[in-house]
Amino acid sequence: MKAIEKKKVLVVEDDHLVSEMIKGMLEELDYEVAGEAEDGHEAVGMVKKLQPDVVLMDIKMPKMSGIEAAILIQKHFPTPVVILSAYETEDLVKEASEAGVGAYVVKPPRPGELFRAIEIACSRFEDMVALSDIRIKYDKAMKTIESLSKLLPVCPGCGEEKQDEDYAKKLNMYLSGIPVEEISRYLCSRCCSRTDTES
Repeated sequence: MKAIEKKKVLVVEDDHLVSEMIKGMLEELDYEVAGEAEDGHEAVGMVKKLQPDVVLMDIKMPKMSGIEAAILIQKHFPTPVVILSAYETEDLVKEASEAGVGAYVVKPPRPGELFRAIEIACSRFEDMVALSDIRIKYDKAMKTIESLSKLLPVCPGCGEEKQDEDYAKKLNMYLSGIPVEEISRYLCSRCCSRTDTES
């Protein structure tokens, strides 16, 4: 079993023997070990510096736990995170998920389990990024609809034409903020030809 692409993995583990075992397993699976950290605080700094593709992190460590580090990583340097732990409880899994962790592996992991956890965390992270992009586009579209609804030439309540003296001014101000290439498809042929000659 080999990784589809050579992802860079940051290993965060305070037990040296476990860290060495994990690194050997990652190399067998054809992942690249980007670096090592021994606590959550160090992990956050190394994520910023090394920009790994995924973080493989112990949950119980000195100075800062894996959960606390995962929260900071997702807030400041969003990266897929896999949590390693000797324990698996429902509360711990829930807490890890709420911290933005993409997968969970019980120590000592088998190579197949480690592989699946890394690939699942990366896939979930890609889905989260895609959903975030969709949300941004949705919010932008809703703001546009809100702005355009204020510029309707008729009242949406009664259908009467608005008698607003500033209507043309407001419309022109709104249109002036839209790039020509976006608005050109709505122009009449005369305005389109004028826009072409001006550009």
